[in-house]
Amino acid sequence: MRLFHAAALVFFIAPAVAIAAPPPAGALKLSQIVAKLESDAGANLAYIDEVEWDDDGYWEAEYYTTAGAKVKVRLDPATGAQRRRN
Repeated sequence: MRLFHAAALVFFIAPAVAIAAPPPAGALKLSQIVAKLESDAGANLAYIDEVEWDDDGYWEAEYYTTAGAKVKVRLDPATGAQRRRN
């Protein structure tokens, strides 16, 4: 039975991971996205905790302010500008 589960994992779940859409052509480099986020947050930025690509077409970032507040933002891959959360 374990062999069946392992085979199912390989054939059904693994391909879903492999087809994740990358950032579009012409998108800024991740280092440029992070630099823009740092610039936009300014002196209130304590540290960036996480940045990851969302298959819906934007970078999702999480950072903390100097006051300890957790901030989650969605960033446009072409400009680095913040996008509205739906």
